[in-house]
Amino acid sequence: MATGERGDLGGYYFRFLPQKTFQSLSSKEITSRLRQWSMLGRIKAQAFGFDQTFQSYRKDDFVMAFFKDPNVIPNLKLLSDSSGQWITLGTEVKKIEAINVPCTQLSMSFFRRLYDEDIVRDSGHIVKCLDSFCDPFLISDELRRVLLVEDSEKYEIFSQPDREEFLFCLFKHLCLGGALCQYEDVISPYLETTKLIYKDLVSVRKNPQTKKIQITSSVFKVSAYDSAGMCYPSAKNHEQTFSYFIVDPIRRHLHVLYHCYGVGDMS
Repeated sequence: MATGERGDLGGYYFRFLPQKTFQSLSSKEITSRLRQWSMLGRIKAQAFGFDQTFQSYRKDDFVMAFFKDPNVIPNLKLLSDSSGQWITLGTEVKKIEAINVPCTQLSMSFFRRLYDEDIVRDSGHIVKCLDSFCDPFLISDELRRVLLVEDSEKYEIFSQPDREEFLFCLFKHLCLGGALCQYEDVISPYLETTKLIYKDLVSVRKNPQTKKIQITSSVFKVSAYDSAGMCYPSAKNHEQTFSYFIVDPIRRHLHVLYHCYGVGDMS
């Protein structure tokens, strides 16, 4: 490829890292949970490397260069709306959207308030409630109510900034699951799975001055559009269809966490 063409990509070159595995999505225990939540076979993490210094204010250039990169196009996976098979993006991206997702939480104590507010009993059991619908989700417990129902009395226990945190987004996605989700009666599978995936995707380091652990990753929620409209993560919009780009500027790695809402693998 001529250097002139490369210049159009904003100077970012990417390479696919197929050897990078994500234990948090492939271990036996997690696989069986994802199956129960109707997400198995519809959720995937992939790793890419890049070769320039990442600057978060240039995130749009970075993401656009990613979708146009010849090493990305044949490797980035998404689910086909029609066949339900994993495919690559066979269309030219004209426009992208990359929304900043704050990623500052270092501890699962963030969710302690679920116990304090009687959404979860001390035993770990999630408190049940009368069935109601928050389209398309059935709400039959206090956990889903606090996640979804804005005018519920306990919605406020997570502020708007709390709800934007990547850790919260991940937890909420797992709690809501796929189209035939069988919900948990206890909270621990949700919390454990959230923690493992978060640790797998997000990079931390010890600040040499303060000796405090800090998160070095930047996270974006990404969608891409071709001439017909949205083409990634799917042509159909759904709260549970998402792609997060988690960028480690020090190692120069990009992790892509993808899920497309639907009926997961049963077998």
